[in-house]
Amino acid sequence: MLQLQPSAVAAVINQGGVIAYPTEAVFGLGCDPDNDSAIEKLLAVKQRPWQKGLILVASSFEQLLPYLDITLLTEQQLQFAQSKWPGPFTFVMPIKSHVSKLLCGEFDSIAVRVSAHPVVRELCNTLNKPLVSTSANLAGEQPVVDAQHIITDFSDKIDALILGQLGEQRQPSTIIDARSGQILRSGS
Repeated sequence: MLQLQPSAVAAVINQGGVIAYPTEAVFGLGCDPDNDSAIEKLLAVKQRPWQKGLILVASSFEQLLPYLDITLLTEQQLQFAQSKWPGPFTFVMPIKSHVSKLLCGEFDSIAVRVSAHPVVRELCNTLNKPLVSTSANLAGEQPVVDAQHIITDFSDKIDALILGQLGEQRQPSTIIDARSGQILRSGS
């Protein structure tokens, strides 16, 4: 498993690799959202059923637009989401029809977040697209909060560990349904 700076990871991700990287609260596992083989590998590493769907993190709302059907949202709904970003708020938004079921699971929507974390932002800026994101843990276990656990638990399962510090948050992000405004998970 490579240990890389964020700027050096584009080749790993573009070749279908799965990475671990620091986020606002925990280490995440990520890959290219346009590569179904990479998404399948990530789901296998995490032992997560594809039906549950995944999150996309981005450095800007514009990076998310190829995946979202914003015609199904009102201007007020979009403005509300954008007023919370970048930051610890994840919004469930409607998807375009071409989005892989491996990303959205059995839903017609996907969870998206514009991150304030410098490593996540640098990764997404380097790739010029969002990154698939899920907490670095096996399904049902506690998320990993230190790099040594990534090395111990995932070194033979992932392609790279991105170096950097976790953010200050200790709770996962708040998840809000963009259409209804309902809080699906309270977090930071």
